[in-house]
Amino acid sequence: MKVDAVLYYSVVDPERAVINVQAYQPATNMLAQTTLRAVLGQHDLDEMLSDRKKLSTDVQAIVDAQTEPWGIKVSNVEIRTVELGDNMVRAIAKQAEAERDRRAKVIHAEAEFQASQTLVNAARILASVPAAMQLRYLQTLAEIGAEQNSTIIFPMPIDIIKPFLDLMQSRDVLGSRNGAVQDAMPIGVSVPE
Repeated sequence: MKVDAVLYYSVVDPERAVINVQAYQPATNMLAQTTLRAVLGQHDLDEMLSDRKKLSTDVQAIVDAQTEPWGIKVSNVEIRTVELGDNMVRAIAKQAEAERDRRAKVIHAEAEFQASQTLVNAARILASVPAAMQLRYLQTLAEIGAEQNSTIIFPMPIDIIKPFLDLMQSRDVLGSRNGAVQDAMPIGVSVPE
């Protein structure tokens, strides 16, 4: 990335500025650049883009403290622009896309959870009131009947046919003990078109 910053300073003690440092202008310039790199390197990209004022203040305090023995007073540091390279822009775009995908998946999962909770609550209500289940069954048949269907399958609750299944199973057990072979007869209903 490229960072453009401006450093404002003044020479408050010309004698120290000449004696304590060989050339105060390039020295102050180099010190400001290295301090800027060091301060920016300690922060995340988001902070660099959003908290430039704080970063400028940090750089000013550090440079001012180090140039004070030279007789130089740093009055202000302004970070004017922060330019991102193409690779950095692509990386940020990928990160943002991944974050959007993550949020979408979380929202979808929460919606699925709420839907399943609603279905569980509906099943409890239908199970607690047998007449409600019959009404729902009749409503479903009415919806199926309203469409142009040639075949209709009537689901039967297992509770209704369980006694018949138990009877057939006990017949099979008795028959196999007696050595008799049982014929299987399919049960089905056909509705002509």
